[in-house]
Amino acid sequence: MRTTTPLRLLGVLGLLVAGVVVGTAAVLLHGLWWGFALALATGVASVLALPPGLATRVPFAGGWTLAVVVLMLPRAEGDYLVGGDLRGYGVLGFTAALLLLAMATVPARGRGASAGAADAAPPR
Repeated sequence: MRTTTPLRLLGVLGLLVAGVVVGTAAVLLHGLWWGFALALATGVASVLALPPGLATRVPFAGGWTLAVVVLMLPRAEGDYLVGGDLRGYGVLGFTAALLLLAMATVPARGRGASAGAADAAPPR
């Protein structure tokens, strides 16, 4: 069992904050064609550059998702930062795909071999 160190928690918090910052920038720039393309490229590159795991990809993608969800809520004026157009739905779909990618690539934790290893053993 791994122990959680303060340095590891600081790294997770840093990745969460980085995800919030990049997700916020994505929402603010998605209305421009180059901002939309840059947001998608930055999100994919960041998640794929991080090693798979609960302490790496998931906090970044979670921070991105948190920023997009909070910024999707209606503002006091009654309008939205994420519009109901193709780019707005693109940001929402990309956010879901980014979070799914981060969670799907978390390595399985088990006691040694994978669950299917017993089925793969040669018969005696």
